[in-house]
Amino acid sequence: MVEVRKLGVIGAGLMGNGIAHVAALAGVPVALVDVNPAALQKALATIDKNMERQTTRKVIPEGAKEAAQALITTGTDYALFADCDLVIEAATENEEIKKKIFASLCPLLKPETLIASNTSSIPITRLGAATDRPGRFVGMHFFNPVPMMALVEVIRGLATEEPTVAAVKALAERMGKTVVEAADYPAFVVNRILCPMLNEAIFALMEGVGDVRSIDAGMKLGANHPMGPLELCDFVGLDTLYSVLKVLHEGLGDPKYRPCPLLAKYVEAGWLGRKSGKGFYDYSTTPPTPTR
Repeated sequence: MVEVRKLGVIGAGLMGNGIAHVAALAGVPVALVDVNPAALQKALATIDKNMERQTTRKVIPEGAKEAAQALITTGTDYALFADCDLVIEAATENEEIKKKIFASLCPLLKPETLIASNTSSIPITRLGAATDRPGRFVGMHFFNPVPMMALVEVIRGLATEEPTVAAVKALAERMGKTVVEAADYPAFVVNRILCPMLNEAIFALMEGVGDVRSIDAGMKLGANHPMGPLELCDFVGLDTLYSVLKVLHEGLGDPKYRPCPLLAKYVEAGWLGRKSGKGFYDYSTTPPTPTR
């Protein structure tokens, strides 16, 4: 089994900076790479703010923030991954972009280096086949926000070797996460179940079964969910939800996974949820105002 002494992370967005955050707190040196230098600066600021909050709430001890931040190196060049034992790809949920990343990445890695994808839905077997090391390729799906969410889904592709699975499970547990193994079917376990529910909430909104407030309040009070489904859609990102549903629909061929037309319209409008400032709620007001 490969021991992960240094970790690489591709993508400094919400997921990438969260993975770097928990890895560094676990004492693992991290190389965080993004094509956009501004994204790296934003990621470091986010990590600092989140670790400061953890310190204030005594989730982590005094001094842990500074020690962890000292373990994070950033840059725009994949050459930073030359001495990494595992590289986690946390780029946008687009298969062609991920494959282009792997094509540039693989020649720069040690032969024994493992690669994991944080994809929430794309088949691991197919992504692994686009690399030079399908046996050392695995799915390692974290959940947002990474520092708070306890789960990691580990997904083995058809060619994934057992030592690869053992290594990423050991790393996830070192990060304080609980591992659930999932088979390589579209959207794996959590999103296979969750995303159709969110999609159904959008259909209910489109068909006038209820408005935004009534749908969210109904599920929070009637099903004891901590967050309403439309509020959760905004938190996840409507573009991400749309991508996962398309993977489910195309991969399984079942019309029950068809993305709601209203979801498509919101994505086309650029109303992607919290990250764009507007989705099923408008976040320019306090409290946020329903947009429908």
